[in-house]
Amino acid sequence: MSSTEKLTLPAKYNCICVLGPTAVGKTPLAVALAKEFDGEVISVDSRQVYKYLDIGSGKDLCEYTINGEPIPYHLIDVTELPTEYSVFDFQAEVYKVFPEILSRKKVPVFCGGTGMYLQSVVQGLDLIEVPCNEELRTELGGKSEAELTEILLKLKNGKLHNKTDTEDRHRLLRAIEIEVFQQNNQEIPKTNRMPLRPDIRPLIIGTTFPRDILRSNIKRRLGARVDEGLIPEVEKLNKMGIGYDRLERLGLEYRFVSEYLEGKIPTKEELISKLYIAIGQFAKRQETWFRRMEKQGVKINWLPFDGKEEERQPSGNLCGCTQVGLRPVLHSCTSGKDMEPHQPRDHTGRTEVLRSRLHLQERTIPRLRNH
Repeated sequence: MSSTEKLTLPAKYNCICVLGPTAVGKTPLAVALAKEFDGEVISVDSRQVYKYLDIGSGKDLCEYTINGEPIPYHLIDVTELPTEYSVFDFQAEVYKVFPEILSRKKVPVFCGGTGMYLQSVVQGLDLIEVPCNEELRTELGGKSEAELTEILLKLKNGKLHNKTDTEDRHRLLRAIEIEVFQQNNQEIPKTNRMPLRPDIRPLIIGTTFPRDILRSNIKRRLGARVDEGLIPEVEKLNKMGIGYDRLERLGLEYRFVSEYLEGKIPTKEELISKLYIAIGQFAKRQETWFRRMEKQGVKINWLPFDGKEEERQPSGNLCGCTQVGLRPVLHSCTSGKDMEPHQPRDHTGRTEVLRSRLHLQERTIPRLRNH
């Protein structure tokens, strides 16, 4: 495959999926891919679906424009904050939007790092809509989080698929509610089942950075978001009538800033410190989730680290290093031969090792022409 040849998507795929932990530049990469393959981006982020969560969720809508040309995007700003948007809602929206994009002869480009959302699309999880059980919630209302965790473990025979369900009371109650519904409804009503899954055949591209660079990016981006007005954004949401308890359930930025505004975190410095640690822990959980997907048979084509420490920035083109990484991925998919295994968590920073594994030459490939 010539280094100046325009990239083409192998025929056995009808879409692209860009995944990775937070703060590795997934959006600019996905937008550049959408530009290159004449596609539209589908956001896979559990907080970007909400209106008004702009700075804290990192929507960065300016990145969806390349050289004055807007790149269409979907599943951003689709619901209001009082609504509890679930993975079932996300999957239903994808099943509606995906065939519409294909009907326009465009390539859907999924982009995000919300593990369950990604899994629901990539692996086609059979999800059901579970209604709120007020009677059950009243019954559980007086129990502690430790007691609720014990109930959930008993319902699941001691096996938790998603340990984040135990991180706060609301998620615990919802997890118990779902499990009780499933056990009491062995034959799920048709109205609660997901519509027929469209034909989704993604080329999955993973991107990440060595741990030290990832943490540096997290710290820099957090500082930028605070400077952009993260704290006033959360304060404004509360003044709009969104309670701090609801904002805290959104996690990370919205949780910690809410606690700061409530006086639970005394200083801005402590807020930034705690939030930085929490985002780093979140990135590790994301990588763990992706490893589990791989163990379940999902093929993730990890791009080699290019040795640059700055975040990827929207440029309108796929930069040379990205093309170098993509070409062997696309070639192996076309030839039917898998690349040699590449572990993105080999965080040595020695790019020559990664490049040799992919039989890459140390050269810069010219940027693609704008079309």
